Amino acid sequence: MRWLLLKDLQILRRSPFLVGLLLAYATAIPILIGLALSGDQAKPAVAILNEVPRSQYKIALGGNSVNVAKYSSRLYSAVDPIRVKTRSEAFDKVRSGEAVAALIVPQDFTTKLSTGVEQPTVEVVYNAESPLKRAAVESLIKARLADANLALSHKFVEIGAGYLDALLKGGTVDVGGTRLDVLGLRNARGIVQAAIASSPRDSPLRGPLAQVERFAAQATLGLAFSNGALRSVSSPIAVRQTTLQGDRQSLSGYLVAVAVTTSLMFVGLLLAAGLLALEREENTFARLVRGLVSRTGLLVEKAGLTALCCVPVGLLMLVVVSLVAGALDWGRFGAWLVGLVLGGLAFAAFGVAVGGVAREVRAASLLAFLVALPVAFLALVPSGAVSPALYDVISAISAVFPFKAALQAMDWGLNDAEPGFAGPAAHIAVLVVAYLALARVAIRRFA
Repeated sequence: MRWLLLKDLQILRRSPFLVGLLLAYATAIPILIGLALSGDQAKPAVAILNEVPRSQYKIALGGNSVNVAKYSSRLYSAVDPIRVKTRSEAFDKVRSGEAVAALIVPQDFTTKLSTGVEQPTVEVVYNAESPLKRAAVESLIKARLADANLALSHKFVEIGAGYLDALLKGGTVDVGGTRLDVLGLRNARGIVQAAIASSPRDSPLRGPLAQVERFAAQATLGLAFSNGALRSVSSPIAVRQTTLQGDRQSLSGYLVAVAVTTSLMFVGLLLAAGLLALEREENTFARLVRGLVSRTGLLVEKAGLTALCCVPVGLLMLVVVSLVAGALDWGRFGAWLVGLVLGGLAFAAFGVAVGGVAREVRAASLLAFLVALPVAFLALVPSGAVSPALYDVISAISAVFPFKAALQAMDWGLNDAEPGFAGPAAHIAVLVVAYLALARVAIRRFA
């Protein structure tokens, strides 16, 4: 086994182009995948629960009747709405993946909005199974909320301008449902000036001054309302987020895990498949298994060497990312290594299976490359992005291939993310045994 390992290391040393190509793939492919994943979904499915009674769709603001449905519809314009009747139904739509999120408009939405002071709150419910999905949902809701807030802000500004005009010229205004006759600064000035001009110096001015005093009280009331209105003008509607499952890990940490896992995938698949297929092309396989090493030992050596090569490649990427972006926790360095080893073993075992099936280096490399990208993309598809039936099929396919389990292990190593260590480790162990068994059957044709 030791001499076999030395022989493979000599092959790698004599093939600097192959090693350079593997490193180039490890750098370029994650960038391409990251660019591909940055696009937004056109019209994601969102469950909509509107608890506001139809009789309360119209509210009075500043004496004007405003149809709130006109503004709330801006929250739904960029989604494919799924109308639901209860909170439990909305939660079920999100859990099943039929909807990427649920938007709940509470019953007191219009009541608070009509005060012009209280900020109504809508609730957004989603699964945080993937930071990519969470970021997309948050971005979508924020964008639509900004549209609705902008439209309502214009209305509040219009109402506020009416109050200021009444304070200046006088007139009747509606404050929180109460109609007030406002004297106005111009009229107050005229009254005060007339009172001063027509009264002797020692004459009491109690009557005119009483009017001025009442105006001051009204002005104080109006200014108190204006303070609350101004606070709500920029964002009349607030958002409360509810997470059903998953954790709120950083998107940058998750993207690092995706990039490193993708690098491990290409290095592991191409290297393991090529090393095994090369034994047959160079006619060394028959001599090796005749007495130097068993067939199972040969497969274990190829997978082990490949996994060993994957670890420094992954570590190099992590060190560079940490130095450039500073987004990684060096306190979890031991967990990094565990994640890299698990991912390297998973892809190495898959690679020897590909090499055993293909039998030739060029065919093995092509097959590994053709399989790798679709597998990676499928593993990154979140629930709600496709129909539930199709998502079940995608999940089944992803369970057969190692990318999703390796990504979960790497994500745990870097970010301490769910589902943790035990699940992905057990999944990878099963896949490694299965792939080595498949390769063991496939190499019978090498002879």
